[in-house]
Amino acid sequence: MKVKYLPIICIIYLLIAVGCKVTRHPKIVATHGDKPNKAINYKTYRSAKGFNSRIHFLVMHYTACNFERSVKLLTQGGVSAHYLVPDISDSTFIARGYKEQEIFNLVDEQDRAWHAGVSSWGSRTNLNDTSIGIEIVNTATEKDSIFYFPAFHPEQIKAVKNLATHVLSRYPDIKPIHIIGHSDIAWDRKTDPGPQFPWHDLYLAGIGAWFDDETKNCYAEEYACNGLPTQDTILNLLSKYGYNTSLATTDISYQLLVRAFQLHFYPQKYDGVMDIETAARLTALVTKYFPAKG
Repeated sequence: MKVKYLPIICIIYLLIAVGCKVTRHPKIVATHGDKPNKAINYKTYRSAKGFNSRIHFLVMHYTACNFERSVKLLTQGGVSAHYLVPDISDSTFIARGYKEQEIFNLVDEQDRAWHAGVSSWGSRTNLNDTSIGIEIVNTATEKDSIFYFPAFHPEQIKAVKNLATHVLSRYPDIKPIHIIGHSDIAWDRKTDPGPQFPWHDLYLAGIGAWFDDETKNCYAEEYACNGLPTQDTILNLLSKYGYNTSLATTDISYQLLVRAFQLHFYPQKYDGVMDIETAARLTALVTKYFPAKG
């Protein structure tokens, strides 16, 4: 598996052609009175502790089209992502001459890719500012509220796991609950990466969050005996976990919000109807990642 850094290479060639020097820290000079200009010192006193990483989230997407169309949309339009992971069985990928799994770097990580759009998670909004986006080629479609979610290729998922692990090793501020799907942060309009995306497998590989079965089973027994939590309680739990519940003001919007949760944590059932299993999984997640203080 290879990681392609096509845009970076093109820029370097262009800069070399015009005689420029590529450097992470530009050689800016400071002028003070009549004293000669002096380059900024980037080496001394670099032990400051009062800062953190810009990156706090890792967002998964599917492209909803083939490789050729995905490349065009992500490089020539008004959307982009930091990485693109193709499907090695895609005929348009094969037609380009590729014979093994690839990962393409489309936007440098220090730059802001346009992949999340209007989005929120927890107390943060406009997640383009604080996230890395991974687009995974998949031809999922929706027509007349009927969804088609093809499975992801195993090699593709292996590549996503390797890429995510690499990203997480460099950005310690990305918590497990901050590894999310587009449908989590924009649930009123998005469904990607869809129910075929193996969130639980990623969790077992140390990527993302998942509930503990024992805790989930306890809550399921409780709800079976005493009934489901109220809708207000469910909304409070969803909000505590990270979902923006302010838009869930109607029965339809509430159903879309529940569906988004199910797409991630209960992919066997994503009809948006709250039931014992969905409520138990949600409560178990909040219990695990937001334990009560006291």
